[in-house]
Amino acid sequence: MKTRITELFGIEHPIIQGGMHHVGYAELAAAVANAGGLGMITALTQPNPEALAEEIRRCREMTDKPFGVNLTFLPSVKQPDYPGYIEALIKGGVKAVETAGNNPAKWLPILKENGIKVIHKCTAVRHALKAEAIGCDAVSVDGFECGGHPGEDDIPNFILLPRAAEELKIPFVASGGMADGRSLVAALALGAEGMNMGTRFIATQEAPVHENVKAAIVAASELDTRLVMRPLRNTERVMVNDAVERLLEKERRLGADLKFEDIVDEVAGVYPKIMKTGDMDAGAWSCGMVAGLINDIPTAKVLIDRIMAEADGIIRQRLAGMLG
Repeated sequence: MKTRITELFGIEHPIIQGGMHHVGYAELAAAVANAGGLGMITALTQPNPEALAEEIRRCREMTDKPFGVNLTFLPSVKQPDYPGYIEALIKGGVKAVETAGNNPAKWLPILKENGIKVIHKCTAVRHALKAEAIGCDAVSVDGFECGGHPGEDDIPNFILLPRAAEELKIPFVASGGMADGRSLVAALALGAEGMNMGTRFIATQEAPVHENVKAAIVAASELDTRLVMRPLRNTERVMVNDAVERLLEKERRLGADLKFEDIVDEVAGVYPKIMKTGDMDAGAWSCGMVAGLINDIPTAKVLIDRIMAEADGIIRQRLAGMLG
């Protein structure tokens, strides 16, 4: 399948693996790349630029296909070494970067100078237009269904994607609620040039996370996520568990007086406990409503091949057959 996204990134299938904290390691990025998609290493999961350089090297040993690096720009007291991370990915020969969080304008010139294509994650059309205006090559449009941070507008993809298609000139992919061939065909029909999957790629054999995490996603329905940190305007969609129930109770009790310090035990530094040791009640972890569509743990190749075969069947048979 050829789309503007496959052409832009030099990939076979219009499927991108989103950058995910403590999930986006070389093993998964290489597996997705080898299956014809665009895999992503998550830069800030690595403790420093030297570790990112090593992770890129490891990925190169596992694939000769294109892969990218996710770099999230966050407001923080102790700023990550962004120049160092960017130098590491440039020296590593990475040609695709997924930016997220704050406006990446400051870093675009050096990325462009080094022939790197930039796709920026956005949760609103106005943010996508800004990304286009500053020179991003593509955007990933994140609907309200998505795991992680859906923004504060609460617009689901059935509205957000066609609105993006009406406004944008650069290509975009659909993110949030994407799991299978049906998702891909729907995204294309709504104007996207492909799709970005996060939660679906956690439930694959190559995802380097504890089996408890994968089992939790498979067992979950579409009703098993919650929105947390909404009073702080830092809304995150997470899998429900004991820690999340405690967090939500604090939000109800404290109301407008809620401060980040009140929920720090449930949200800060919990990812290693969950993803590495499988302590599923250690805290809040990002998960999309799409968990309701995930029923198995295939390899990345089996998953991507299945998605493309299903999409092909829907387009050639079901939809074409409706045209009489």
